[in-house]
Amino acid sequence: MRHRTGLLVTAALLLPASLLTGCAEDIDEPTVVPTSSATVAGQGAISEQDIATGIFTPYAEGIVAVTYDPELAPAGSTATVTVLPAADSTSVRLSVSGFPANRAYGAHLHVKPCGPAGDAAGPHYQHQADPAAQASPPSVDPDYANPRNEVWLDFTTGPAGNATAASDLAWRFDPARTPKSLIIHAQTTKTGPGEAGAAGARIACLTLPG
Repeated sequence: MRHRTGLLVTAALLLPASLLTGCAEDIDEPTVVPTSSATVAGQGAISEQDIATGIFTPYAEGIVAVTYDPELAPAGSTATVTVLPAADSTSVRLSVSGFPANRAYGAHLHVKPCGPAGDAAGPHYQHQADPAAQASPPSVDPDYANPRNEVWLDFTTGPAGNATAASDLAWRFDPARTPKSLIIHAQTTKTGPGEAGAAGARIACLTLPG
């Protein structure tokens, strides 16, 4: 086990995953145990079971759980991302706590780590990259920007400000090109041509192992 500032990762057994499904629900008792911003243990890149968990704080050097909008992602709120690869599929789970109650958010995995601004995380991670897209503007073609080719984890908080979401994918992450962060957005994800994948401002970011 090795540690680095801001992130916690553990390895466990592979679990099977099915084709895409998504869910979100309120959790009365948060599953995230607060740590000092975030902690990590594990083998570096996303492999068997990886867990990243963090407490959101304003950006500072070395912080990997960052809030860019303390009203929508309050300092002290938390997020946990769990990645469970199987032989030919991947299950990704998100749980959050401490967010404003009864509010919908967008959330996706992105290609770069968190930075001082939300744009530092780059575009959405795509299994099959959109050949017409660049980092800015990102892919907005529904043939590529969709929850089967990207990792969408939209959620709606309940009365306690907590939620879970899941994305079950019919593919595995490329070991040479894994997602590097979770971005939480101010709006739910759009699906129409020319706006597919858009979800408003980037309000928080959690860096993933790798």
